[in-house]
Amino acid sequence: MAARRRRTTVIDPIHSHVRLAGHPLHPMVVHFPVAMLLAVLGADAAHWWTADVFWQRAALWLAGVGAWGGWFAAVVGTADWVLVRRIRGMLVAACHGVAAVMMLSVATLSWFWRLQVAPSGEPVWMTVALSALAAFLVGLASLLGGRLVYEQAVGVVTAR
Repeated sequence: MAARRRRTTVIDPIHSHVRLAGHPLHPMVVHFPVAMLLAVLGADAAHWWTADVFWQRAALWLAGVGAWGGWFAAVVGTADWVLVRRIRGMLVAACHGVAAVMMLSVATLSWFWRLQVAPSGEPVWMTVALSALAAFLVGLASLLGGRLVYEQAVGVVTAR
């Protein structure tokens, strides 16, 4: 039986307008917030399991750095969305932006909750629920962002 060949279509890449040394900035700055916001869930689980306040403090810092870094990445991504007409016309780009704003809103709420309520030791389940929801939304926004890069060639630098 002969192997099937996939049809490949050549996609004209969509170049980023917000770049550093020719490289798109948004893909460079999203990795740390993504890692931090996913690590919050692990720190929350460790705190819930061990009751060690170290994990509570670690989750607070991870949530804060993840939220603030994520908002910076969102500003950079929004700038490209505003500046590049072809990106604005993509449904996947709009869905990615909405998922990212939802994720960052939950992450920011999680950070504020930790600053105001969590130090008193009151409901640990709320911090775990917020970090789990944020982690789910990180996955959704990342999936959509990956589709933009790998399927639509957004921000892909090609030889000219």
